[in-house]
Amino acid sequence: MNEPVMPMTKRDLLSMIGTAAGASAMYMAMSSMDQAKASDFKGPPKLEGDNKGASVLILGAGVAGMTAALELSRAGYKVQVLEYNDRVGGRSWTLQGGDTYTELGGATQTCQFAPGNYINPGPWRIPWHHHGLIHYCHELGVALEPFMQVNYNAYVHNTQAFGGKPQRYRHIQADFYGHVGELLAKSVNAGALAQTVSKEDGEILLEALRSWGALDRNMRYVKGAASSGRRGYDKEPGGGLSAVPEPSDPIDVQTLLRSGLWRSIGGNLQWDHLSTIFQPVGGMGQVAKGFERAVGHMVRKNSKVTAIQQDEKGVTVSYKDTKSGAVMKASADYCLCTIPLPVLAQIEMNVSPELDAAIRAVPYSTSVKVGLEFKRRFWEQDDQIYGGITYTDLPNSQISYPSTRYGDKGPGVLLGCYVGGAAGYELTASTPAQRVEKVLEWGSQIHPQYRGEFMNGVSVAWHRVPFTLGCFGSWTEASRAEHYKNLCKFDGRILLAGEHASYYGGWQEGGITSAIDAITRLHQRVIAG
Repeated sequence: MNEPVMPMTKRDLLSMIGTAAGASAMYMAMSSMDQAKASDFKGPPKLEGDNKGASVLILGAGVAGMTAALELSRAGYKVQVLEYNDRVGGRSWTLQGGDTYTELGGATQTCQFAPGNYINPGPWRIPWHHHGLIHYCHELGVALEPFMQVNYNAYVHNTQAFGGKPQRYRHIQADFYGHVGELLAKSVNAGALAQTVSKEDGEILLEALRSWGALDRNMRYVKGAASSGRRGYDKEPGGGLSAVPEPSDPIDVQTLLRSGLWRSIGGNLQWDHLSTIFQPVGGMGQVAKGFERAVGHMVRKNSKVTAIQQDEKGVTVSYKDTKSGAVMKASADYCLCTIPLPVLAQIEMNVSPELDAAIRAVPYSTSVKVGLEFKRRFWEQDDQIYGGITYTDLPNSQISYPSTRYGDKGPGVLLGCYVGGAAGYELTASTPAQRVEKVLEWGSQIHPQYRGEFMNGVSVAWHRVPFTLGCFGSWTEASRAEHYKNLCKFDGRILLAGEHASYYGGWQEGGITSAIDAITRLHQRVIAG
């Protein structure tokens, strides 16, 4: 007896397309079905009503703390901010020529970059749907420019494929889409999807596959004008008698699949990497400067929190001046704490067992960034790569080319390494100089110009950064289920905020949205009280 054929849902169809054709095809299908939508940012909180002269002590002058300080002060609260560093911004940080940085263990680096060159050790890009951060950039006068996330002329690289020779991103993407498009077209023509797609829809799907995969009139992905229009030509179109272009040869499907390089073209289809993406002109530290112009007078820098104590009347925080060594105290009716959890776990505080357990339940991701300065922008001059990212299976993971000052004739800086996981731990265990040397060695396998053009470098291993002891909070589904609400809700007169108290983990948007949520609940309690 034949089993009944159940109708296919949109979810089933999207899953099938994603499995067969990759994330980009699935996302295109989602868009056509109205299944991919941006989140809605409602704007700054409206903290209306009598706050009864309440005071709030904010711990940490990162993006979350500064957002809270700005909005609470606008609502008439008495606000003071304690910050460990001698600057505001926290992980919203830019290293440029003349800056000095000391990591745990005492290793000190002085950035030697030429004027105008920099790296962002922490956040370095702002996706279009991070509406909160973009709102404050506009409001605080922080100029934005495009960040080139995807450059089809950059490289993808696997040491075990193509003799270790890097391949152009456009070659791998065009050929993968083309071969998958041809295979799916054959399935449609053979009736393999007849129970899923009607004849009329099958004809539409074939036409879509021809366009998506750059297939010829016979639904094949072969050498010719269609495929070369995607992957590029062996001889580019020109003018005059030498104008005729020469098509390029696609990589055969077996070689392409076995190379594994198709893995590198899917990451940029993630929600947080979809164009348009921005960066502040002059580095991510400009976000911190924007907040500092607005509420910097409320911040006491060089203040290391040593204890947090609360009772039914308020909160008292003990802190040490890192310059003078003096021990002081600050008090307020409420405390909004944005201190990263690995640091907070080491501070004496009287909170509930539930909050204490939540603070200790979230490990922080390791991450290492290495910025390299070269005598010239050889990636532009020699390789025609203007911005974007090269991906590799080498331990440095990726190379990001600057999305600014294109064509500059002076020294240039690229991000030679951005890696976490086991490779991140291994690099973190090395000295700053050793990290730079290793990154030079790995990068030379992709850009042979590295050694001859290298000038200097700087590295930041986030597990050695004193004010965070890691890059960002790493939740699991299980840990969120058990601890997330306890981390975010009121504990007496103490509230937590930061990217770790959000579903935008690792992004500044998480810090901003968590801060807005926290101060909105704080204000509601004050009004109700």
